[in-house]
Amino acid sequence: MTGSCDPDRHDAISYTPYPQNIPVARRRVAQLAVDWGQSGVAADAALLTSELCINALLYGCLHDRLFRVETSLTAKAFRIAVTDPKGERLPEPRTADDGDQFGRGLLIVRTLSSRWAVEKLTVGKTVWAELDIPGAPNA
Repeated sequence: MTGSCDPDRHDAISYTPYPQNIPVARRRVAQLAVDWGQSGVAADAALLTSELCINALLYGCLHDRLFRVETSLTAKAFRIAVTDPKGERLPEPRTADDGDQFGRGLLIVRTLSSRWAVEKLTVGKTVWAELDIPGAPNA
């Protein structure tokens, strides 16, 4: 974890690359935030999860290859990381025109998160976003 200690809490689950799994992942991450005592970040964590999962499905998934959502909590940050199998296509924020249906996801991620980045893997990539924990020292 960039700039964070070892996670106090961690959860990981893999999903089949189907759109119906996006709300499943979103609800799970929001519930984890609540269960881990961080209800103040649950709504933003849910939205970040949706955006990261949508990007994985649209640009990073291959037929019959799973994508993975990892959630972790340290004293300073709540982190959502989505890993997909397609590492040659890295996400880049772009400007969407008013009539465009797509193109705003990473702008939302950049706006809501305290930090975000892309990590290239041997196979695939991980896109992660962190939310600072309100009241945490040096968050």
